[in-house]
Amino acid sequence: MEPKEERIKKRFDKLSKESEPKPKLLRNCINAFIVGGLICDVGEFFSNTFLYWGMSKEDAGTWVAIVMVFIGALLTGIGVYDKIASFAGAGTVVPITGFANSIVSPAIEFKKEGYIFGLAAKMFTIAGPVLVYGIGTSVIVGLIYYVIGIIM
Repeated sequence: MEPKEERIKKRFDKLSKESEPKPKLLRNCINAFIVGGLICDVGEFFSNTFLYWGMSKEDAGTWVAIVMVFIGALLTGIGVYDKIASFAGAGTVVPITGFANSIVSPAIEFKKEGYIFGLAAKMFTIAGPVLVYGIGTSVIVGLIYYVIGIIM
């Protein structure tokens, strides 16, 4: 690079670094904590309600997961979940509602490309790797647990 181009590049890098917005880390963490906690409170509410109705703890847990995924998918479908996520960040990604959002969001976005090459092909673009590594890891851990059980 010529000296003039190098000076321009350095100046550009300096200006872009100075004008880059600084994240408000503490505020973002507090927002994520509060919203994530509220999502978990909603799940606890449903869990306690199902237990009150006489369900076993295992059945109540299953139904809570179903209801929370449905709520996450519904809020994504009507455009509310994205607004909550822009405010709360990771507070909406970590709970199971974030999983529903990661499936429904690409499905909505690519629906216009058709049901096969759009909706079906792109629906798991975000959640697919999570599922693959989650299932793969659980198989490996299960095999290790099985082998340890045989040895001991």
